[in-house]
Amino acid sequence: MTLFDELRKNEFGRLDAAGQVYLDYTGAGLYGESQVRAHLAMLSGETLGNPHSQNPTSKRSTEHIEAARRRVLAFFDADPDEYEVIFTLNASGALKLVGESYPFEPGSRYVLLADNHNSVNGIREFAAAKGAQVTYLSLDDELRARSIGEQLDGLDLGVANLFAYPAQSNFTGVKHPLEWVGLAKQAGYDVLLDAAAYAPTSRLSLREVKPDFVSLSFYKMFGYPTGVGALIARRDKLHKLHRPWFAGGTVRFVSAQNQEHLLHLSGEAFEDGTLNFLSIAAIPIGLDFLERVGMEALNQHVTAYIERVLGVLADLHHSNSAPVVDVYGPKTTQGRGGTVSFNVLTPDGKEIEVGEIDARASRANISLRTGCFCNPGAAEAAFHSQAVDSYKCFHDIDPVAFTLQQYAACMNNSAIGAVRVSVGIATNQADIERFAEFMRGFVDWSPDRPVERAMPDVVGG
Repeated sequence: MTLFDELRKNEFGRLDAAGQVYLDYTGAGLYGESQVRAHLAMLSGETLGNPHSQNPTSKRSTEHIEAARRRVLAFFDADPDEYEVIFTLNASGALKLVGESYPFEPGSRYVLLADNHNSVNGIREFAAAKGAQVTYLSLDDELRARSIGEQLDGLDLGVANLFAYPAQSNFTGVKHPLEWVGLAKQAGYDVLLDAAAYAPTSRLSLREVKPDFVSLSFYKMFGYPTGVGALIARRDKLHKLHRPWFAGGTVRFVSAQNQEHLLHLSGEAFEDGTLNFLSIAAIPIGLDFLERVGMEALNQHVTAYIERVLGVLADLHHSNSAPVVDVYGPKTTQGRGGTVSFNVLTPDGKEIEVGEIDARASRANISLRTGCFCNPGAAEAAFHSQAVDSYKCFHDIDPVAFTLQQYAACMNNSAIGAVRVSVGIATNQADIERFAEFMRGFVDWSPDRPVERAMPDVVGG
């Protein structure tokens, strides 16, 4: 029995007990049962209070928080003298901290890939409001970006400039080069690396790669706890950020009479209110779990199974030899993680509504994801949307009455959503066989009648 067979049996046996196939690891990782037991044992044996005090239970909570910071830095091989961990609600919360506090000004540039989560796209609103120029770098047919160096030139080095990109796409699974961090820094940018989709199955060393800011969510890495993420930031760049407000826990002193305040000098200045201290105490348990498995072994496991998924999809053809699926992005495992997105086609090449796929997968007890996955830039590139057409549709439809049904109709019913399958720590061959059997059900299949267009999820990541 292999390591991953043992994990499936001992840590994730609930999947087989319920007959479930879980293929949504990019949406959320799965927790091992031992993580929950260890956390429960810790909570049962200790009394933990609000950390904003000096009483014994408060001090114990603070000790757990500081231990979690050290454990996160160690996991990402980050020098504690160089980097600091700021706990947030999730990766989106970490990204918002950077966006609202970054010193954009007229002449600044905010450069980002078209392939980015909406929480990175949203930073453009802070940048534009302060007069900065916002520039998207386009994607090629494999939904990768090429020759970005020349597109990063021409900066005004007298102002702050930010470059943001995902280490791994949450839409296609493409791994964008970590070497871009050094390239952008040499050009004069601060670099924000979104590691939310990368960190769950790939090793990231912050001694080898030195972005200024890294965002991540722990539930995507090891499933439990939810509601906790982090911004790992270079200490020298934290002093560059200017918070637009303050809250409980962020300040050393506040005067109502004089309308003055002093923020903490450390990352605590960015941690609003009382931290989720009970859940934060579970983070070292989850990181220990991943390290016992081994990140290299996990990466190899995920690569092997996404290769099998790609093989299943490539082998599917209708009786007329037409392909059953249209895969977006790379067709091989070269430079990609454990995620693949695609649309299912009828024998005459028409896309089957993603809502139909979702409904049939649910009936088969298969968990996958449909939609645009909060990544509109990758979706627009994948579906070959023309900017002039989407601009017209977006502005011609009454914003109050706007629906995705109207937008899809305006775009001549071209694809506005896809199917996403992602593999992870508990994936096994039986899962792939169930998925293959499910997908074979679309060979030579067409809807007998038009189905009501089920709109993709545009909220969840």
